[in-house]
Order: sequence, then C-alpha cells, then structure tokens
Amino acid sequence: MGSNEHVVEALSKLLADTYTLYLKTHNYHWNVTGPMFNTLHTLFETQYTEYALAVDEIAERIRAIGARAPGSYTEFAELASVKEDRGSPPAMEMISNLAADQESTVASARKIVEVAEAAGDQATADLGVRRIETHEKNAWMLRSHLE
Repeated sequence: MGSNEHVVEALSKLLADTYTLYLKTHNYHWNVTGPMFNTLHTLFETQYTEYALAVDEIAERIRAIGARAPGSYTEFAELASVKEDRGSPPAMEMISNLAADQESTVASARKIVEVAEAAGDQATADLGVRRIETHEKNAWMLRSHLE
C-alpha cells in the first residue's frame, strides 16, 4: 500500500467516524429529555452542525487527492470506530457516550496526521490537526457536564 493509499484509508475512517458521530449527536439532540434538556439540545445542535461541515471537507479532501470518498451507511459502519446508538439513553449516558466518541474520533484524526506527515501531505495533516482541536474541545465541553 503506497503512502497516498494510507492517507486515503485514514481519511475514510475519519469521515466514517465523523458521519456516525453526526448522526448519533443529531439523534441525541432530537431525543434528549430531563432537566438539562435546553442546554444539551443546544450543545448537541452546535456540535452536529459543525460535523455536517466537517464531513464535506473530509470527503472533498479524499476526492482532491484522487480517490473515491465512501458515502453509504454500509461503508461507514464498516470503517467507523464510533458506533451508532439506536436507542435514547438517559441524558447523562448520552453525554458520556459522546465524550467517549470524541476520544475515538481524536484517535482517527491523530492517525491522519501521522500518515499524512509521512507522505509529505501537509494539507491533509493540517485537516487532521484541526479535527483534533475540534474534538478535544467538544470532549471537554461534554465532560464538563459530568463533573
């Protein structure tokens, strides 16, 4: 596997993680209940809105380096380390789940930086760094509700 293929593979995994996280966060936005409803409904919306933009940027980066971007639920389910949630857990469990998913997504973004730097692909490495920053910030915001 060439270095460009490693970059595409890492980007595809991040795309799948981000799309799955988008869907899961949107699900929780719709279905959250309890005394923190308004706060969490708004926080989840802020986060999933950012992910909607991010998936486009990640997919377009895959295309810009000459590969096909995965774009089906089946492909995303095979690639993602973040797993969807078909249920509606209690609010505190939603927060805990999403905080853990942020950490999984950070790991995927770190892999992008690693393989992109090895391939001399600064644009992709920069994308990975920006995704790390976003997901670390989101993890902090979520964890703050658990303290």
